[in-house]
Amino acid sequence: MIRRIGIDIGTSNVRIYIPQRGVVVDEPNVVAINVSNQRVVAVGAEAKQMLGRTPEGIMAANPLTDGVIASYKTTKQMLEMYFGKILGKLRLFKPDIIVNCPVGATSTERKAILDAVESSGAKKVYLFKSPLAAALGAGLDISSSSGNMIIDVGGGKTEVAVIALGDIVSFSSVRYGGKKMDQAIIDFIRKKRNLVIGEQTAEYAKIEVGAAVAQKKDNKIEISGSNTISGLPESILVHTNEIAVALKPVLNEIILAVKQVLQKTPPELSSDVMDKGIVITGGAAKIRDFDDLLTKVTGVPCQLTEESQLTAIKGIGLAAENFDEFVESLNWRK
Repeated sequence: MIRRIGIDIGTSNVRIYIPQRGVVVDEPNVVAINVSNQRVVAVGAEAKQMLGRTPEGIMAANPLTDGVIASYKTTKQMLEMYFGKILGKLRLFKPDIIVNCPVGATSTERKAILDAVESSGAKKVYLFKSPLAAALGAGLDISSSSGNMIIDVGGGKTEVAVIALGDIVSFSSVRYGGKKMDQAIIDFIRKKRNLVIGEQTAEYAKIEVGAAVAQKKDNKIEISGSNTISGLPESILVHTNEIAVALKPVLNEIILAVKQVLQKTPPELSSDVMDKGIVITGGAAKIRDFDDLLTKVTGVPCQLTEESQLTAIKGIGLAAENFDEFVESLNWRK
């Protein structure tokens, strides 16, 4: 009998945590929909393989955009499928569910998350601010009066926050993350190399040879797409330093958000941040030398957490397992 569940519904991935069992679901946040009846036919890795390859009757898409729900109905169906696998079809009790939510989300966007999760089979839904979840998962003491600063770079958004006494003192939320990085690579390759590539190819190039700054050792990788002039299939070699140039506009937006938060932070907390440094989390933050770039532009030591893509779900899991200790931070419904 499962009384409490933690969920990280991200733009790129869905992760579900069950106390004492850990992370039981870690899947790409992609769904395949039957166009005729709008029913979900596949989710996760199976659906991601269909991206850009589906026939007319099937559509593969991301139910979240920029960290918030783009399709309420699709998100609800997706969660129902996951809950069915985890909890079974016959349930005597509905579990309480803790789900993270961007601190920059509007009241309408927060309500969409609440409603989608609640209608999927929850007894009660608790919203956990994403930076708090990430900080908790990174091992920071969020209840301390001493300030901590965190940068959470997800698939659809980046959230920067200074945390003290169990809540957020100053923050910035920008809708730039891994997906915008992929799109920037697509646009760059199309403009500079006359090649049209898909999202998965762009993501592959980013992961394999991508970097936040130009490298002395310029690695390269072969990618394939369609030539914009002839329309025929073509393969080219893409270099690390090309990816660095492509990513620069997106990284500049993230850097601007970090600087804004540092400027808004009270002096006493700024001193704490200088002493402790800045913690970086999120799957999209794993781009090579991203932490070094932030250290250079802010003058504050920055460090990427281990398994940064799992930091938020670990924090949500800790809140689920120690519910009474964190209940005040979970009553975010305004």
